[in-house]
Amino acid sequence: MSNEVRASHILVQTEDEAKKLYDEISAGKDFAEAAAEVSLCPSGSRGGDLGYFGRGMMVKPFEDAAFSLETGVVSKPVQTQFGWHLIMVTDKN
Repeated sequence: MSNEVRASHILVQTEDEAKKLYDEISAGKDFAEAAAEVSLCPSGSRGGDLGYFGRGMMVKPFEDAAFSLETGVVSKPVQTQFGWHLIMVTDKN
């Protein structure tokens, strides 16, 4: 089991936006490019990269999704109090 994951994410306001983006990325759109274009999080300028984090450092729905993903797989939309996220784990420790 991983103690830390490195993840990138894209934050949008609505589930519809997140679903549309998920479909675009699934069809080949670059995740980092999409993050830079539309993410509401300041991490968007870094392609959505949040760096490494351990359990207890992110809100629970986000953390649960991030720690359950395989490296390189984009999550389906995940809702938190901040909005809707697409999450991609890029590394695990």
